[in-house]
Amino acid sequence: MPDLKVQMTKTIKSIAVLTSGGDSPGMNAAIRAVVRTCVFYNKSVFGVYRGFDGLIAGDIAELNSKSVKNIIDQGGTILKSARSDEFRTKEGRKKAFDQIIAHGIDALVVIGGNGSFTGAHIFFEEFGVPIIGIPGTIDNDLFGSDVTIGYDTASNTVIGCVDKVRDTAQSHNRMFIVEVMGRDSGFIALNAAVCTGAIDVILPEENKTYADLFAELDRGAANKKTSNIIIVAEGNKLGNSFEIAAKIKEKFPLFDIKVTILGHLQRGGSPTNVDRLLASKLGVAAVEGLLNGRTDQMAGVVDDKLTYTFLQQAILNKARIDFELLRISKILAI
Repeated sequence: MPDLKVQMTKTIKSIAVLTSGGDSPGMNAAIRAVVRTCVFYNKSVFGVYRGFDGLIAGDIAELNSKSVKNIIDQGGTILKSARSDEFRTKEGRKKAFDQIIAHGIDALVVIGGNGSFTGAHIFFEEFGVPIIGIPGTIDNDLFGSDVTIGYDTASNTVIGCVDKVRDTAQSHNRMFIVEVMGRDSGFIALNAAVCTGAIDVILPEENKTYADLFAELDRGAANKKTSNIIIVAEGNKLGNSFEIAAKIKEKFPLFDIKVTILGHLQRGGSPTNVDRLLASKLGVAAVEGLLNGRTDQMAGVVDDKLTYTFLQQAILNKARIDFELLRISKILAI
């Protein structure tokens, strides 16, 4: 039987894991993978509660395999999450480093998104603590991984909700504007638009005008559409969903328009098999990366292959939506 263990180039005896920023489905699966990989390699493993705030406060507990049993199917994060204003300061980060020393922690796994990785990168630069990031965000906007943990589950949640909204839209010949998460990223919106047959989608990445939007609606009217769904990413440049609805009503006064904002329900729920598998792979990769001497990097998957990207690259080089998919959505919306 082959030796499953990696060849360690740096002596690391204990690893801590934390979740930071917005929660995403699959974070628990990633925590489980980190903990059990540490146990496999006979390393001590600690859970940090409430993200970087908990690290500053010393809200840290040692974990074992039983600590993470039966959590792979749970949404949210058992370690809780928070955004830490104090960690943005050098004094706050020094307190966090003091807690790492006090607990005998040699390395850190950070599960989160852009903001979390920014803090992790600065922390590494200042104090030299080995860190590997795991991309956990429903926005799917991190460079260095084709998908991020939680994106697939969130997309499926949105698609299910829009399918239900369409039942009412068709029953009453109504237009529904459905707003989804995506302050800086249109991945969820574009995916949902194609998969639900929306007449149009409004994304942060494009400079759509109201003239463009009205042209799409005119085309739908010419094709005698009896119901219309428009998917709106919250960070789009036209405005919020109610502003967009008001503008459409001015142009098309006969339209019966309703607005649905899906909000935080997109973050919840049991993770899909895609997110559970991705989280499991990246949890193992994070620990093995640390044991192999990697640091200040993010574990990801590109073209179905495990890869590591420096945190600064993952932060600065924003992932791009597939504009070919946007073209396809317009073709299929007729």
